[in-house]
Amino acid sequence: MSRHRSDPFLLYRGESFLTTSEQTYLNEGIIEDEPGEPLKLFNHVQLLEKLESAKIVKQKDLINKLNYIHFQNGFILIHLRYPKYEEDILLYTYPEPCLGNEFICRLVNSKVMGLDEYTFLHLLIPSDQFIIVVPAKLQSINKNYLTFHLPDESYAVNNRRTRRYICQGIEAELIQNAFLAKGELVDFSPMGLRIKVRPAPHCSFNWFNPDAPVIISLRKGHQILFSGTCRSIRKTNDPQEKKIVLAPLNNQINRFKKEEIRNPRQHLGSAFSIIFNHPFYNKRVQREGYDISTLGFSVLEEVNDNTLIPGMIIPDLTIIYTGSFKMKCSAQVIYRQEKKEETVQCGLAILDMDISTYSRLVHIISNTIDPHAYISTEVDMDALWEFFFNTNFIYPKKYGFINLNREEFKKTYQKLYQEKPEIAEYFIYQENGKIYGHASMVKAYDRTWLLHHLAARPMSGQRTGFLVLKPLMHYLDGLYRLPSAKTDYVICYFRPVNKFMSAAVGDYTKYLNNPLGCSSDLFSYLTYPILSKGTQLPEGWVLRESSPSDLWELDRFYRNHSRGLLLDVMSLGHKKLGNESLEEIYKRLGFIRKWKTYSLRHKGNLNAVLIVDQSDMGVNLSELLNCIKILIVDQENLPWEILSSAISNLTNVYHTEKVPILIYPTDYVESRNVPWEKQYQLWILDVRYGCKYIGYLGEKFGISLG
Repeated sequence: MSRHRSDPFLLYRGESFLTTSEQTYLNEGIIEDEPGEPLKLFNHVQLLEKLESAKIVKQKDLINKLNYIHFQNGFILIHLRYPKYEEDILLYTYPEPCLGNEFICRLVNSKVMGLDEYTFLHLLIPSDQFIIVVPAKLQSINKNYLTFHLPDESYAVNNRRTRRYICQGIEAELIQNAFLAKGELVDFSPMGLRIKVRPAPHCSFNWFNPDAPVIISLRKGHQILFSGTCRSIRKTNDPQEKKIVLAPLNNQINRFKKEEIRNPRQHLGSAFSIIFNHPFYNKRVQREGYDISTLGFSVLEEVNDNTLIPGMIIPDLTIIYTGSFKMKCSAQVIYRQEKKEETVQCGLAILDMDISTYSRLVHIISNTIDPHAYISTEVDMDALWEFFFNTNFIYPKKYGFINLNREEFKKTYQKLYQEKPEIAEYFIYQENGKIYGHASMVKAYDRTWLLHHLAARPMSGQRTGFLVLKPLMHYLDGLYRLPSAKTDYVICYFRPVNKFMSAAVGDYTKYLNNPLGCSSDLFSYLTYPILSKGTQLPEGWVLRESSPSDLWELDRFYRNHSRGLLLDVMSLGHKKLGNESLEEIYKRLGFIRKWKTYSLRHKGNLNAVLIVDQSDMGVNLSELLNCIKILIVDQENLPWEILSSAISNLTNVYHTEKVPILIYPTDYVESRNVPWEKQYQLWILDVRYGCKYIGYLGEKFGISLG
């Protein structure tokens, strides 16, 4: 709440020159409402004893300040003395434009009478943390106007170490045990919040214990801007509505669980800064950056201009890199530390940003650490294809499959790597345009990324496979914390004969020994010829879209057989998350991604669930997002001939000669002598365990991934 203009004369009291609210409006130079109340006392005359050590203000600077206050419709104060009682009085006035050493000001309240009975002493001008004391000479009083002659020098007295800021439109809620009060935030500094509140119905201020901690919540509309524990500093005595000054108890909050390995933090110097409209008083704030990581950053503030409070949320903040590159996010202040030379370092956690912006941020940090590391930046497609063939990632048999649709593959990869859509990310380690390491991800399911294309070749004796795996894992560790990214899991298909993947990825499942954190399921792979027309199932067999009861029965089977994360990854039977499904996102970007679940039943019993996955050709080179995945629930009562007929009825959505088939569990194909071609291990990681995985890699392979 602003101070009413009905107080044209201010009474100054308390431990400092001004009370918190009064200091705010002197600092801001703006008042509201209409005046109309008589004189009040000035009880801090000792402030004027500091003039000998005060900073000198030249007349030209004083004139500029007076004109700025006039431009902002602000006010100044006149210090008077009433001889009869030897009392010091303060009086509000409005400044007129000042063009020289003659200065005119206008009374706030035209009804003030008898000014000729007072002795004029000083003009007092608010200016940030200073009060400018002006030993001007009163020349005349003409109705509502006073004319002064300005001196050559005035004095700036440093009144307050930390500035306070006026607030408007911020709702406040105070809770202490069973006591509840609601109102608004009046003003604040990093050291204290001043609120004006009334008790809720059936509550009383008699319940409020000023010596006990309170929980204060601040919001604007539905957006929470601050919530924390505070202690009461002081309060007014009004029984109906109190102004209470509260000091936050903590200079640090724990936004996220503390991890053993932190994402690397870089000092980019003056290369980055932040800009935001302060959520409490809606004015632009710009600060220089100190250090930054994928999870957050810290900035420096001056002690006397500190605006950041631990716990405060900034809904809309812009990170600026090298003066022109802008990255928008929301953030929360998590700590405040006073440093030397009157500066404060404040740390902020990134709460959310869109995935494209996040990728650019990760690239900046990773490329600063290692100039050979590139994340989702421009890539030479010829160099990429050469890398795939040279590293045997595209081996002869796989190329035989790709060759049938190689132009469509090229088209898909051109879109994924050149247009950089939000559903694909890639990590490259290169030197002079030659690629030495590569990994990529695509969004496979609503809250799941598929890690694929992990390949490397030697570069000056370095283990380049790990050099792309490192930024990838740090990327995921920051990504899952962003609500808009909708990321809970990362999956990876690899062949058990691949020694590197088995050691770097597969062995972690045993190491963690927690299938809800990391699980593996073995699938048998074969290709199935697409028929022009499906074959009819025998009587008693039904193939239909899966019902909730089918999926519940599948869940019972899988939990008892695997206890892994596969069904969580595919979100089978779950409602659409958010405003836009993954299928809709792909469609908006010009891609295809969908999956549908079918149940094969015999006389009321569930025998298998078939998941028809569809995507663009080449999104995954092994087409494991463009295949049919089959989960066998009842092996004993499902002949291969019946399952084969069911498959043939689902292949008509594909436009190739053959469709890949993945079957789980693998002992089904072995017991039925089904001619499978190879096996794939499906590795699933809950990304909340990503830091543990980074630690595992460092320990197992003796490398630094922190």
